[in-house]
Formats: sequence, C-alpha cells, structure tokens
Amino acid sequence: MSVALLTYADLGARLDISREAARSLSRRRGWPRSRSDDGKALVSVDFSELRYRPRPRRGRQANPIDASMAGIEAFKVAALKIEACKAEIARLEVVAAGYRMVFERERERADRLAIELAQAAAETIAANAWATRLEDEVAVLRSDRRAGGGIAGQAALRLGHLAAAIVQADRAARR
Repeated sequence: MSVALLTYADLGARLDISREAARSLSRRRGWPRSRSDDGKALVSVDFSELRYRPRPRRGRQANPIDASMAGIEAFKVAALKIEACKAEIARLEVVAAGYRMVFERERERADRLAIELAQAAAETIAANAWATRLEDEVAVLRSDRRAGGGIAGQAALRLGHLAAAIVQADRAARR
C-alpha cells in the first residue's frame, strides 16, 4: 500500500494534470486532506489503488478562418483518399471477376471428371462381374463336373457358352 501526502500541485504534476484538476479529483474521490506547516493543503493518496487517466486537453482555436481552411484542406485530402479507395475497389472487383471465371471453369471441369469417374467405376464393377463369371465358366470346363453327355460334347457346349460370354463382354465394353 503506497500512500503519499502530496500538495495539489505535486499531485497534478504526478498525474500530469493541472493543480485545479488535482483538487477537484481529490474532492470527488473523498481523499483525506490536512494542512501542512506552511498552510498548504495535503492530500493522502494511495497510488496502488489509483487508476486515473486524464482526459486529453482541448486547445483553443486561434483563428476560426484558419481552422475552417484547415478543415477544407482535410476534406480535400479525405476526398482524394476516397477516390483512390474507389479506384482500388474497382481494380479488385475486376481481379475478383477473373478469379471467379477461373473458379467456375474449374468447378465445371471437376463436375465432368466426377461423372467420368462414376462411369468408370460402374464399368469396372461390370467388368469384374464378367471376369468372375468367365473364371467360373473356365473352372467348370476344367473340372468337367456336369452330369450327362460325353466329355467332348460338354466341352464343346461349354466353349460355345464361353465364346458367347466373351463376345457379350466385348460388346458391353465398347458401349
């Protein structure tokens, strides 16, 4: 707890405010006051609890015409900055439109590729099914487990089925 006894002038210097502002602050906060030996008022201030920021000082304008001319100049500068910002916005809108066209083109390309990929997947599934069926046909021909008929007759029949399946698979792959 850092308590100090200060005059209004010392308090003002410490807080960077005027003597009158320091006096007003001490009254508002209700800080204890006492008199020094020389008759000056002393204020008891706890700086660890003090959270005071002085308001910025307002200066007086010497000449209203100069002030209005400065305002006009500031307005002109602001108007130039606004025009520069508008030009920059227009330039950026053109750039954004170009990027938007590229984005749209790439999105359409990605959509086409997705459709082609789905078609290729469907064709692959169909081809795998035909390959499985043909492998089964070959396995049956090799094992010759069919009942009835001679071996040569069955083999010829199976080869005919196999040839028909190959032709059908070939036609499906061409589509």
